[in-house]
Amino acid sequence: MDALTAALKVAASGLGAQSERLRVVSENLANAQSTGSTPGADPYRRKTITFQSEVDRATGGSLVEVSGINRDPSDFPIEFQPGNEAADAKGYVKMPNVNTLVEMADMSEANRSYEANLQVIKQARDLISMTIDLMRNQ
Repeated sequence: MDALTAALKVAASGLGAQSERLRVVSENLANAQSTGSTPGADPYRRKTITFQSEVDRATGGSLVEVSGINRDPSDFPIEFQPGNEAADAKGYVKMPNVNTLVEMADMSEANRSYEANLQVIKQARDLISMTIDLMRNQ
């Protein structure tokens, strides 16, 4: 398999991984205020994503794969909200362990990585097209 096809496969695996990462971040942001539905119930627990490198036997390139989507084990912050349906007897509510600043930074990084992989695909496609044009003109 040629180097351009290998580059396309590597970049495509990066696109898939970053798409999944963006989905997880979006889910975390959407649930940043999701408390439990009963007093003392646990709220939404932040999800994390991990990646691993996988060698593509056909190209020899290193592809990126999602190795797991896990739950962040950190403690839930507690807020005093006596009117909330999830408040305990003292009026405290467990809030999700989602830090919106961390999620926004993660989203920005995932977006930049996605765009970089997309640029690699565009460049490889242009090079393939130029090679075909050169072959036609001979």
